[in-house]
Amino acid sequence: MIANRQRRVFLRSAGAGAGAMVLAARSSRAAEPAAVGSGPAAGSGSGSGSHPLAPTGTAYEIKHGNYKAVVTEVGATLRSFQVAGVELLDTFGPDEMSPYGMGQVLAPWPGRVEHGKYTFQGAEQQLPINDVGDQNALHGLVRYRDWKLVDHADDRVTLALLLFPTEGYPYTLELAITYRLGEHGLSVHTRATNAGAHALPLGLGFHPYFQVGTGALDPATLTLAAATYLPTNARLIPVGRAPVAGTPLDFRKPKVIGAVKFDTTYTDLVRGKDGRARARLTAPGGKRWVEVWMDGNFKYIVAYSGDTLPVPAHRRRGLCLEALTCAPNAFNSGDGLLTLEPGARHENDWGLDGKA
Repeated sequence: MIANRQRRVFLRSAGAGAGAMVLAARSSRAAEPAAVGSGPAAGSGSGSGSHPLAPTGTAYEIKHGNYKAVVTEVGATLRSFQVAGVELLDTFGPDEMSPYGMGQVLAPWPGRVEHGKYTFQGAEQQLPINDVGDQNALHGLVRYRDWKLVDHADDRVTLALLLFPTEGYPYTLELAITYRLGEHGLSVHTRATNAGAHALPLGLGFHPYFQVGTGALDPATLTLAAATYLPTNARLIPVGRAPVAGTPLDFRKPKVIGAVKFDTTYTDLVRGKDGRARARLTAPGGKRWVEVWMDGNFKYIVAYSGDTLPVPAHRRRGLCLEALTCAPNAFNSGDGLLTLEPGARHENDWGLDGKA
């Protein structure tokens, strides 16, 4: 009874900063505004054999001016970001499961935890191994969870998740994410709260892939102002830091991607007067572009060009630019790792803008 009451309070409070509050627990989805395909086939929960559930559940569409975005119930995943009707994400269809982490939320850790093992405050933990080839735990625990709707208006949607203790992560974590469109594109606000009785380790990340209409990435120009990167071992675990200067990975000034292959964590990010770090992908001629921005809570950004994706047709089709609060394997290295004491909260902001 107490746990249920706490969960209801959490879901109400998760939307308090996003305008009108909508209680997520068991509300009728028929009344939700602007849901894309909000009938049974889109994940209404009926489970009827004649109306199968969509793999990513209900899709929530938001709009503002020339901007449009779609966020899905499963994983609170960003499935679409459009400017003037032009899609700027390399993404997946409404009847598909998100492949390769496209648009997904990475929590309570991004990247890899080596062998899935870590020690936190003297307790050894073993996470499930889902990066089978390299025997690591990859990208957290929330990517395929059913997030609950808290608030949905024309220009915004808030989804929330209560992650209870699980194998290798025996902590209680509350997450609420608000996607909002405005005059300058999309902003994404995340609130993470330790709802348990013990301190917990935390890292957060986001995994969208971008494209600017060039087909393959090679002719596109990348600008990513970062002074250093994290070299890795063969299993993609960071093993130190190195300057980008003098390497093919130096994109501090706009440069055509060409044949450069990315699976690279950048850090020591250069920030503007507003405290934000930015990365921009631009089509030849500069008329079409998409930009990722991150507040000061994000110390790292991963660029991934998809050269190792299992389906050849998907390789180098989009550039994944992942905003991360901590480095991969931070559960072991401590590099950027957050520790939340009971009741403590962490909030951050990132977003997208673009031109078609």
